[in-house]
Amino acid sequence: MKTQLAAMNVKMHGRTIKRDLSLYIMSVPFILAYILFAYKPLTGLIIAFKEYNLFEGTYSSPWVGLDNFRAFLGGPYFSRTFKNTLILGALGILFGFPAPILLALMINEVRVKWFQRTVQSITFMPYFVSTVVVAGIVVNILSPSTGVVNKILGLFGAEPIYFMTKPEWFRTIYIASGIWQFSGYNAIIYIAALSAVDVQLYEACIIDGGNKFKQIIHVTIPGILPTIIIMFIMDIGNIINVGYEKIILLYQPATYETADILSTYMFRSGIQDGEYGVATAVGLFNSAVSLLMVTATNMLCRKLNNTSLW
Repeated sequence: MKTQLAAMNVKMHGRTIKRDLSLYIMSVPFILAYILFAYKPLTGLIIAFKEYNLFEGTYSSPWVGLDNFRAFLGGPYFSRTFKNTLILGALGILFGFPAPILLALMINEVRVKWFQRTVQSITFMPYFVSTVVVAGIVVNILSPSTGVVNKILGLFGAEPIYFMTKPEWFRTIYIASGIWQFSGYNAIIYIAALSAVDVQLYEACIIDGGNKFKQIIHVTIPGILPTIIIMFIMDIGNIINVGYEKIILLYQPATYETADILSTYMFRSGIQDGEYGVATAVGLFNSAVSLLMVTATNMLCRKLNNTSLW
């Protein structure tokens, strides 16, 4: 009996493979690309445990064990970079995460279709602006001599503020420019989720006397809550992976106090100082902390709301 069942399963799998053969063939390039560009580079992580020499190569360089991790964790910049990374990531969650949700809710409530599409397109376009261009726009707007912000402050008799050299202003500038650049793009996900909310729920809420605000609180937000939770888990996983490109373009030694993060320290160690082992150790530490954070958040969300990534 078991032999017959096994034979039937093999026959069914064979039919399935034959039926979907074209799909399997189409997936081969993507699988190969993923192996080459995602999994193959993981072998380079052993550099974190070696005194890497460019001429000896990855596998011939001498092993140093955990010395690179000790050099980083016991160094003078660990506490500053780790603290700044967590603060920037937390501020991004606090202010950047709700922004696309609010934008999607507002766009969803617009009933004039042409205006709705126009607003959505305008808020979406900054996503396609290069990070270099965004940094240039920020620097020009905040320029103490020609910047729009200081021009407006000058109308009220205020002295020009050198925003880009003030450590206390860097986090505000970074978070605000990120909200402007990515809110429209991220709002698309929530707008798509809003389109799946049952219209009858709104009608029931109206019959029960619910105004527009109560419809949003009791129908709209619960309807897109699974999407919000999934996006929240993914953002928590990236809380420590703060992008270094824009920071490198915006920061300077005067703002290292609040701007220097793990990624920028890794960039300086590896590219500028040639300490490839330390830079790889920083990257591995960064990835390990991100994995722990996203796993813990996923477990918590699954326990509280029964919604999770896995």
